[in-house]
Amino acid sequence: MYALADCNNFFVSCERVFNPGLNDRPVVVLSNNDGCVVSRSNRAKALGIAMGVPLYQVRDIVNKYNVVVLSSNYALYGDMSKRVHATLRSLVPAIEMYSIDEAFLDLRGLEHTDLEDFAKKASALCLKNTGVPVSVGVAPTKTLTKIASAYCKNRPELKGGYYLYRREDRERILRETPVEDVWGIGRRYAALLHAHSVRTAADFTCLPAEWVKKKMSITGFRTWKELQGEPCIDFFDHIPPKKQICISRSFAKEIFDYEKLVEQVSLFASMAGEKLRKQESACRQAVVFLLTNCYKTNVPQQTESRLITFPVATSSALEMNRAVLKELSFMFRKGYGYKKAGVIFCSIVPREAVQLHLYDPVDRKKHIRLMRVMDEINAGFGRGMLALATESAEGIRMNRQWCTPQYTTQWSDIPVVVCK
Repeated sequence: MYALADCNNFFVSCERVFNPGLNDRPVVVLSNNDGCVVSRSNRAKALGIAMGVPLYQVRDIVNKYNVVVLSSNYALYGDMSKRVHATLRSLVPAIEMYSIDEAFLDLRGLEHTDLEDFAKKASALCLKNTGVPVSVGVAPTKTLTKIASAYCKNRPELKGGYYLYRREDRERILRETPVEDVWGIGRRYAALLHAHSVRTAADFTCLPAEWVKKKMSITGFRTWKELQGEPCIDFFDHIPPKKQICISRSFAKEIFDYEKLVEQVSLFASMAGEKLRKQESACRQAVVFLLTNCYKTNVPQQTESRLITFPVATSSALEMNRAVLKELSFMFRKGYGYKKAGVIFCSIVPREAVQLHLYDPVDRKKHIRLMRVMDEINAGFGRGMLALATESAEGIRMNRQWCTPQYTTQWSDIPVVVCK
């Protein structure tokens, strides 16, 4: 038996924890550079604001209904996510962190527990500990937990938890669930199923097994079996190491100055290196890329990338930054306005499996010790406390016009309560 804990309108809910004045108001949170809507309150959804829509397309609705618009505050959301996951981890044998606002819970061994009551208590405890409302769906398979969690999301009478186990309830809810909303059914499969008059999840389960295997491969067949209550998707209680790490951003304004561009790309390389070391890995190759603004057709255009191969797989910020900036110097063209840049680390291997080089001039042990100290200081005092001289001191150059304080991760932004 499994459960899925899904935070309701997560980014908006995080903002409401520290600003109760946002309750009962339409609120949207925007993506990087205040581009598109990535989180909406229920009232904003009711106004017809779709997920992923650019802000300028709904500007009339925002102005007419006084919708609160906020920039993304990922430092706050990441920390609140850790608090929700910590609460859930205290309740179950194992947890699989699926995304920033979702987690699968392993309930095997708890079959004799009242799982309906467990779901409601887990939701209530998350709300008490973090202030974030969470919908908890319990079911025999991971795919059904997604459906159960979504089912109880807009039903206050369920008190945040629902146990989907009775066959008649499962059949009823599957009839109400559009097939494109089923976890594992992407846009291409949804179009295929619609072409064969399959509209709901219940219609999907009625298809012959051979047809599903032939048309939708093993992945679709697993989803088909999971909807019928047969577990086919493994539970992972640890996060597997990433095979590729990318840090890239679109800038608020085009960057023409080489030194400013160096600051940003150096910061990207440092952030990617931090992720690489956190999973105890090293990379053999890196890619650095630059893009101008393709929408300005009357100015010079450039889209270029360069591949770097290290003689020895590394996780040293010093070594990676030096190589990345060297290639950047060859790519930069004076007079060009760069709108986006990024760094990708690939050919990633475990740190203990790095193949050394007989004539390696780098003192690897010294670099490892230095990076460990650097990461420990930044983890304890905040990212950027210890940084490379080439990194941007002001952070990533993004447009965040309506960004709220980092209430839980920045000393200067921690709320102060005055008692008299």
